[in-house]
Amino acid sequence: MSSVGYSNRELCFEQGPIRPPSEAKSLLVRVTRNCPWNKCLFCRTYKGTTFSLRSLAEIKQDIETIKKIYDEIKAISWKLGSKGEVTEEVVHYLYHNPEEYSSSFLNVAMWLYYGEGSVFLQDGNNLMVKTGELVEILTLLKNTFPEITRVTSYARAKTIATRKTVEELQALRTAGLSRIHIGLESGSDKVLELIRKGVTAAEHVDAGQKVKEAGISLSEYVIPGLGGKKLSQEHALDTARVLNEINPDFIRLRTLRVVDGAGLDEKKASGEFEPVSDEEIVREIRLMVEHLEGIDSYFVSDHILNLLEEVEGKLPEDKEKMLAVMDRFLVLSFEEKCNFRLGRRAGIYRTLADLKNPGLYQQVDKALKQIMAPDGDGLEEVVDDLTKRFV
Repeated sequence: MSSVGYSNRELCFEQGPIRPPSEAKSLLVRVTRNCPWNKCLFCRTYKGTTFSLRSLAEIKQDIETIKKIYDEIKAISWKLGSKGEVTEEVVHYLYHNPEEYSSSFLNVAMWLYYGEGSVFLQDGNNLMVKTGELVEILTLLKNTFPEITRVTSYARAKTIATRKTVEELQALRTAGLSRIHIGLESGSDKVLELIRKGVTAAEHVDAGQKVKEAGISLSEYVIPGLGGKKLSQEHALDTARVLNEINPDFIRLRTLRVVDGAGLDEKKASGEFEPVSDEEIVREIRLMVEHLEGIDSYFVSDHILNLLEEVEGKLPEDKEKMLAVMDRFLVLSFEEKCNFRLGRRAGIYRTLADLKNPGLYQQVDKALKQIMAPDGDGLEEVVDDLTKRFV
């Protein structure tokens, strides 16, 4: 029992299932539950769930709980001789005493340990919340934790385009909302219809331009491979066109992985959707990057599903460098491409330069020969199994 009369095991706050990789060091505060659309054929995260708005009282209670945990962690730090700083020793102490401290303690401790002051609001579309209420939540967060430097949230473009004015978005920015993450997925209306995204390319442009005009940082997510073989070129070109019109602060890649139970798997089984290969996806991304013009976005490949992690940079100055990375992959021999694909999916390689490491190359080559043997599983099956770990 803590010194203020409550059990540390009972101190918990609610958290949702996902957050962007870029928010790995953020404090997670759940504002809504699940996704209000929940029909996209590439995503199964919220399948079988119902969207709901959490009450202001619930959210305020969670913020109060986080503050109690925060204060208790600081007290533990002083007890351990760390003078209020959240050090490795403090994190280690909490991790190895799960019978006394809830998992929420470790979440807050890691946030304090990294010291970046970032907060991510969960779940899938917090712009469904009335602007006044969201301002109240943001204000309470900033007042409770003055060290907060950034607050971010997922949002649907449809919601911003049809339900939020620029003035409302500016009010959210003033209250502390720093960045909005939007799943663009594609700039092609045919692809958006195929995957049942429930939004048009024009609405994506409208929403993105509103966010930018309001002075909020904008991160747009693109899914290479989402058009399949039939719409690959249109997907690349139309996505580049839409991104050029929006000029987001970040363009983030999330290579398609067709997962069971999301819906696109059924189209794949029926032959209506034919996935593209790793090499075809590289060519698709190259075509998109080649047609990105007049924007100053950061292009980011921060997910393990992306084959070429090093295709990153600031536009326009790093455009040729990014194209060159993809060209280096495309001119590899068939054997080298297979080797890199396996090594990357197995976590042995991170960049194309790792192919030049004789020890790593031989390690992957040995495994490759085994799986390509007559009694092996085959490269495609092994790569498929390996990527399942990352979805």
